[in-house]
Amino acid sequence: MILVAGSANIDFVTRVEHIPAPGETVLGGNYSVSGGGKGANQAVACGRSGGEVAFLGALGHDGFAETLRASLRESGVQDHSLTLDLPTGAAFISVSEAGENAITVASGANAGLNPEHLGDLGGVTHLVMQLEIPLRSVVAYAQAARAVGVQVVLNAAPARELPPQLLSSVSLLVVNEGELASLVGPGKVRAQLRRAADLGPARVIVTLGGRGSLALDTLAPVEHQYVEVPALRVQVLDTTGAGDTYVGALVTALSEGQALPQAMHFATTAAALACTRAGAQPSMPTRAEIEEAQAGARP
Repeated sequence: MILVAGSANIDFVTRVEHIPAPGETVLGGNYSVSGGGKGANQAVACGRSGGEVAFLGALGHDGFAETLRASLRESGVQDHSLTLDLPTGAAFISVSEAGENAITVASGANAGLNPEHLGDLGGVTHLVMQLEIPLRSVVAYAQAARAVGVQVVLNAAPARELPPQLLSSVSLLVVNEGELASLVGPGKVRAQLRRAADLGPARVIVTLGGRGSLALDTLAPVEHQYVEVPALRVQVLDTTGAGDTYVGALVTALSEGQALPQAMHFATTAAALACTRAGAQPSMPTRAEIEEAQAGARP
């Protein structure tokens, strides 16, 4: 069982000609409303890609909460989220014609997910977290999971300074290029990955957008420690949620016993498919779609 502990937001998405600059107003067309938040997104990605998954988050007493719960249920996710006297979190997303996005998040109930809300970890093999809930909760959950032998997967997004006691509890760290540089400073990517692994995680993956992803697996023989997976070429419509799709599909594959290179290929395919559709959770592919795309990509 995979447990995802993290944020749940209602997403308001507007397509615009270009991302607004500071002080600029850009007129868009219609907007859509759908489930989002990095935690709920990754739980949905796990569920749609075939994983057995539960979600722990915090929602408010409002109509948006039911939209989020419905998306979790429809994706096969067991909903363990709390209801608090705070508004459900919200994200305001602008998507340009080039598929780039800019996101503002109002945390709402996500800020009320506290260390004491983590329940029994019996049957859990992987705990997946991000950084859109209080950091004290992320640290407490990671330490509790590590203490009972659960694999801790941290998607260190959005970027922020991380305490040593968190990184020493993480089994697999997933970041993008900006987040990796924020964590260990500038440099060549392979050297950055090595510095990140020196902080505690045995495995570190950096996603590189259109260039794919690169991993350092210190558990592998020296000659096989770096794993590079190219991106799948697709017509990009909207990159919102692609990173979360990658993490969810990756953990699904790992939970099934797939080796890291195979899991990265599976996740890469899922993320590429998500880029061809609009929205975060609505864009996430099913297991059948991922496997069909993988079969079509083989020579």
